[in-house]
Amino acid sequence: MKYVRIPQERIGVVIGQNGETKKKIETLSQMSLQIDSKEGEIIIEDQETPDPLMAIKIENVLRAIGRGFSPERAFKLFNDSMDFYLFNIHDYVGKKENHVRRLKGRIIGTNGKTKRTIEQLTQSDISVYGHTVAVISELSIIGITKKAIDMLLSGSKHFKVYRFIEQSMKKQKNEEIF
Repeated sequence: MKYVRIPQERIGVVIGQNGETKKKIETLSQMSLQIDSKEGEIIIEDQETPDPLMAIKIENVLRAIGRGFSPERAFKLFNDSMDFYLFNIHDYVGKKENHVRRLKGRIIGTNGKTKRTIEQLTQSDISVYGHTVAVISELSIIGITKKAIDMLLSGSKHFKVYRFIEQSMKKQKNEEIF
């Protein structure tokens, strides 16, 4: 049995309209979910499944939905080639809300441009929610995306981050060819 806690306002997204999202998660994972909507706690019932990593996958799917991703994007995590990573902005600037807001703005950019650019360059999905930045990406690319976001959160200039991504992606593609 595993427990996942997500923000209470995201429980409705996990359940979905008429319970459809919850049913789809249970069908795809072959596990059952017990949801406590008052506490924001979800219990994943351990069951025999052909995929030994399913407990980790379902936990990541639920955490991704809890961090602002749509269920459709979170369901990518059922694929073995995808991974999830969560940055806590408090780790970079402490608890001061104005500092957290400033770093969220660095990740999002004007009208969402920075976030969109990173998503396009790395073929990743990024969600900025509360005091966190969450990433869904292919295993082969998630390191590049994590480093880029870490660079922004640590104060690197945007153009340096974009250049890092472009060079790293080019290197990645060259390695795949050989």
